[in-house]
Amino acid sequence: MSEPERDEHTGVETTGHEWDGIRELDNPLPRWWLWVWYATIAFSIVYWVLMPAWPGISGYTRGVLGQSDRANVAADLRELQALRSARETQLLNASLEQIERDPDLQAHALAVGQSVFGDNCASCHGVGGAGAKGYPNLRDDVWLWGGTLQDIEQTIRVGVRAGHAETRTSMMPAFGRDRMLDAAQISDLTEYVVSLSGRQADAAAVGRAAQLYADNCAACHAPNGTGDQMLGAPNLTDREWLYGSDRASISGQIHNGRNGVMPTWENRFSPGVIKALAVYIHANAGGGEDTGAAATAP
Repeated sequence: MSEPERDEHTGVETTGHEWDGIRELDNPLPRWWLWVWYATIAFSIVYWVLMPAWPGISGYTRGVLGQSDRANVAADLRELQALRSARETQLLNASLEQIERDPDLQAHALAVGQSVFGDNCASCHGVGGAGAKGYPNLRDDVWLWGGTLQDIEQTIRVGVRAGHAETRTSMMPAFGRDRMLDAAQISDLTEYVVSLSGRQADAAAVGRAAQLYADNCAACHAPNGTGDQMLGAPNLTDREWLYGSDRASISGQIHNGRNGVMPTWENRFSPGVIKALAVYIHANAGGGEDTGAAATAP
């Protein structure tokens, strides 16, 4: 049996492996590393015994402790639901006004409302409710169907032109598409609407459109253009425009009669969550009771 090869400089045996003239020394592993390795082996054996570890054909080893992350999560969810149920009972038993007068309950309602709004409403109304073209701004305290807490709660609950039996319903006719008015009449009526909001308009066109407005628009938007929240008819005298305030946008609205849809949330949210959402939207808008309606809102 031949003697093991040794490194001539250190006297340490080699493993016999060599790469590009470099020989691998057969040094022992550091003692601390070996103890760490042994400790991890011992730990893994203890873990296999105590905790769920080995998969099987139809299940897995449960471990002596019977620990289950799924059961822990389920318990945490039950605890959270119990806490929420207690809070929701408080919301249900309090009027909307009482919620806003109770700092603790209002803080809870605002937190719930903000979370629900972000998950379900922000995709249309924008982050924080700032709105976008075709989607009402919920922060300006200008409302189509009323800005009281009760009005907001009702709108959330039944929706607008939704499938609910009590849904908010209004209808802007498509005067041009349905050939109720011709292009010249729509042009004149556009100038009339522009004049209602206090802007410069063609006086001759405004004069020609006065009777058109009285015959076709005044029943909903009121003779002076201030709208009617009972009908969901927008105020045409302010500077709030859902589909745009330029003449092309106004003419397009008269021609096509856009009628937006808001879902009914009654079947998705509990009454307590709807209350919390109403409180959040009301507070976000400044908490006013404005009776104005945004022009050309859905």
